[in-house]
Amino acid sequence: MAASVDSLDAGRRPAPRSGSVPWVAMYHSVGDCSDDPYRITVTPERLERQLAWLRRRGLRGVSVTELLAARARGEGRGLVGLTFDDGYTDFLTTALPLLRRFHCGATLFVLPGRLGGDNEWDPLGPRKPLLTADGIRRVAEAGVEIGSHGLTHVDLTRADDATLTAEVAGSRARLEELTGAPAAGFCYPYGTVDARAVEAVREAGYAYACAIDPGPLTGPHALPRAHVGQDDTALRLHLKLRLHRLRRRAVEGV
Repeated sequence: MAASVDSLDAGRRPAPRSGSVPWVAMYHSVGDCSDDPYRITVTPERLERQLAWLRRRGLRGVSVTELLAARARGEGRGLVGLTFDDGYTDFLTTALPLLRRFHCGATLFVLPGRLGGDNEWDPLGPRKPLLTADGIRRVAEAGVEIGSHGLTHVDLTRADDATLTAEVAGSRARLEELTGAPAAGFCYPYGTVDARAVEAVREAGYAYACAIDPGPLTGPHALPRAHVGQDDTALRLHLKLRLHRLRRRAVEGV
């Protein structure tokens, strides 16, 4: 009888190529995905299996800051970045307990201009509540890195100068006031990025920024990420990791 895809580890852990771009997984919400037109949700059961897959392969999920710092020391082998966009309430109630169970860290990118709101930028699908200020502080106190996803989730490549400054520099100031800690990371809403947005993020003082597929802009302030969703079984995760190792070229600074 053939093994199910969830039981496959697809061989031994691949050795990372020297100087390759770090592998960073992109999550959003963890909960009911029966109505999920944007494919932003994984069930708790699927996330549990994905985290177990990492550990079976000798990999551990960490925050982006921890990942980059380890790589700078030459100690990044066996680490992958785990990121969660938007700051949904279910990160605190559902994702965080699973991360703790598997001894994983993560970076949560939040919207300080939408505290306690919902994902109104998504016209389709259910309304998903966002963390309040108190919820974000609780996540930070649990050891999760908090980064900025902008103030209100707008496409920075279409923003005028004032909006760009508010979304990038303004969100960092509000986030640091909220948490009492430096905000090292930024995440481009929708994953869209151009040279102007990258420069704004760099000038605002962020140490790094995450995109999705930034192409020639790839670097410390435009890190590529792999979308991880409900359909990503062990075999699919293995293929995504392999594809990343083959496609991503070494970039100075990461």
